[in-house]
Amino acid sequence: MTEKEKMLAGELYDCADKELMEIWNRGKNLAREYNALAYEDKESQNKILTELLGDKGDNVQITAPFYVDYGKFIYIGHDTEINMNCVFLDCNKINIGHHCLIAPSVQIYTAFHPLRAEERFCNHSNWAVSRSAPVKIGNYCWIGGGSIILPGVEIGDNCVIGAGSVVTKNIPANSVAVGNPCRVIKSL
Repeated sequence: MTEKEKMLAGELYDCADKELMEIWNRGKNLAREYNALAYEDKESQNKILTELLGDKGDNVQITAPFYVDYGKFIYIGHDTEINMNCVFLDCNKINIGHHCLIAPSVQIYTAFHPLRAEERFCNHSNWAVSRSAPVKIGNYCWIGGGSIILPGVEIGDNCVIGAGSVVTKNIPANSVAVGNPCRVIKSL
């Protein structure tokens, strides 16, 4: 099993693996190019996003700056807007549904490290080993500014996540959820 296969399977993997570093560098370079474009240059933005992301629907708007680990493990549905200064650490799949609003400075993490230091650096390199778990955001969701979504979380359709929330567990469809840790406060 390759390190990339291990990463996507949620197993312990070596972040410094050559294949992963090539994909990582490609993603970082494409994100840098994207972030340097003029805001009104929609044609170039679309071209780079098509190359950077795993897949995207029609009418996807991402306001720069936008930061990724790999980029190619991010999947975004139709008519979705991602505001500025978002960070998507896509060491596993990040699936965002159709008609979503992602506010500024939202962070989505799929990677995590072993808790014990000797396990984090067991490969004897300057890079830690990691594990990952996918994140899924349903259709018609609104993720408030500054929210952080942790590995393995699923947010159901039609949810609102309050600004500044830290989403540590799944949120059922048709919910308003807020806080740290994020919890459901209302059903829609």
